[in-house]
Amino acid sequence: MEFVNSNSHAEVDMRPSLCTKPEKIIIDTDPGIDDSMAIFMAFQSPELEVIGLTAIFGNVTTEDATRNALLLCEIAGRTDVPVAEGSPEPLKGGKPRVCDFAHGSDGMGNIYLPPPKENKIGKSASEFLVDKVSEYPGEVSILALGPLTNLALAIKRDSSFASKVKKVVILGGAFFALGNVNPAAEANIYGDPEAADIVFTSGANIVVVGINITTQVKLTDADLSQLRDSRGRYAKLLSNMCKFYRDWHVKSDGLHGIFLHDPASFVALIKPDLFTYKKGVVRVETQGICLGHTLMDQGLKRWNASNPWTGYSPVLIAWTVNVDEVVMHVKELLMKP
Repeated sequence: MEFVNSNSHAEVDMRPSLCTKPEKIIIDTDPGIDDSMAIFMAFQSPELEVIGLTAIFGNVTTEDATRNALLLCEIAGRTDVPVAEGSPEPLKGGKPRVCDFAHGSDGMGNIYLPPPKENKIGKSASEFLVDKVSEYPGEVSILALGPLTNLALAIKRDSSFASKVKKVVILGGAFFALGNVNPAAEANIYGDPEAADIVFTSGANIVVVGINITTQVKLTDADLSQLRDSRGRYAKLLSNMCKFYRDWHVKSDGLHGIFLHDPASFVALIKPDLFTYKKGVVRVETQGICLGHTLMDQGLKRWNASNPWTGYSPVLIAWTVNVDEVVMHVKELLMKP
């Protein structure tokens, strides 16, 4: 097992660049309340250049995710950011799993905003991903906040995609911890396990932030009150959205507050030094009662024969988190005027 601390292992490219040029990112997203928080945080971060949003099912259908992504860009005054609609279903087909019980039927806590004025672009999400990564090879990072169908389709579309993307930060999996769909699986990976396995074994520079990390990072009721009373640019809107989300957390987890799944993953992109990592090959179960289970070979044993983990490039798995610093940074961006 290799234990990685981002401050001391430059070869894994976890340190922020010393260059002042903003980092280009695409957010692959299923907004979603905590997705909305992460997207607004990205727009509030001058070190980033958001060059597109790609929509996928998960918290809502892909069509509704596209609508919500357009709305978030409009609210942020960023209608210059293109929104591409992704796959309406997992790779194997069938009706996608949608988490309206957690995010509301509109994905935004049942606040039912008016429809967006702007339209999605003509390209599909996978086309857009391939084109942008090809246009800026080695410069575009992807923050993947939903099921990984769009990324898997991009890899299938262009065999060089994985080598040209700068970094992929994935919210997904539950490493040596219980899932949140069932004991075996986390929602994003469960949503399209075949796609997740393709992405994890693609050879791309991947950082995975699982719910073993994100369930440590929370906004309490007191934090939510502080957000509501702040002068944050998006504070009122997010506070209204979070009422539904918070009530669901009370019923589901006994938590008087909310987990910061997507915002914590966003922080891993811009402040990787607030986490430590382990490196290993990850495979995803694609059948049976453990469908969607993520399992990392920690490298603790020299295997006598090849197995399904053999021969694939390792990825970085977030292993510990500086909770206080991550929460502080989330609050700082969400409360920013």
